[in-house]
Amino acid sequence: MRLEVADGVGTLRLDRPPMNALDIRMQDRLRELAEEAGQREDVRAVVLYGGEKVFAAGADIKEMREMDHTAMVLRSRGLQDAFTAVARIPKPVVAAVTGYALGGGCELALCADVRIAGERAKLGQPEILLGLIPGAGGTQRLSRLVGPAKAKDLIFTGRQVRAAEAREIGLVDQVVPDEEVHEQAHAWAARLARGPALALRAAKESVDFGLEADIDTGLAIERNWFAGLFATRDRETGMRSFVEEGPGKAVFD
Repeated sequence: MRLEVADGVGTLRLDRPPMNALDIRMQDRLRELAEEAGQREDVRAVVLYGGEKVFAAGADIKEMREMDHTAMVLRSRGLQDAFTAVARIPKPVVAAVTGYALGGGCELALCADVRIAGERAKLGQPEILLGLIPGAGGTQRLSRLVGPAKAKDLIFTGRQVRAAEAREIGLVDQVVPDEEVHEQAHAWAARLARGPALALRAAKESVDFGLEADIDTGLAIERNWFAGLFATRDRETGMRSFVEEGPGKAVFD
């Protein structure tokens, strides 16, 4: 797994052929790179990408089979922390989903702000078929994204959904030809990488943390960020450009 940076876009590239199975080493590396992407000033938006053929087919079952209850009690927090690190990247994140995104792969895609899938992509939470439940955030992020009934259907049955159905239920946001997945995801990230970094962070945190709170707390989060942005150079740039040149022409540092 590696972080590739160009023109403000950081690509978190899964690279464990043939299926990008997310073993413990990959999970720990994912956390490290997510934290790095969040801290680096030259990274203003992030693409999650597994390659042309597969996003990630899930956890390493052979590795998990050797773990008993005690071992998983000790490991489960590290597993969740790795995925939460991706969800907490304070910048726009898009998942470019090709091929399979199953189990941990689907849970990783759920950590993104937007999901763009190829026409032949398949997503799902098949843990129930192993006598388990999702353990990297699937029961929580999936239900928040598609609603509890649809989430329970996928989690209870373990079935895989094709891209078209995933789009229909809100699991993915856009379906494109397989060969265009990375291009479209990178274009989305590149466009936002040119935007006002602090305002984008404020928007993301206001939505994400607001959804975890009651409406009054959410409004307080929004209010504090909104007022705070009036102290930023980006706000000055955006308003000056609007007055002098019209909307949508501001160039942010």
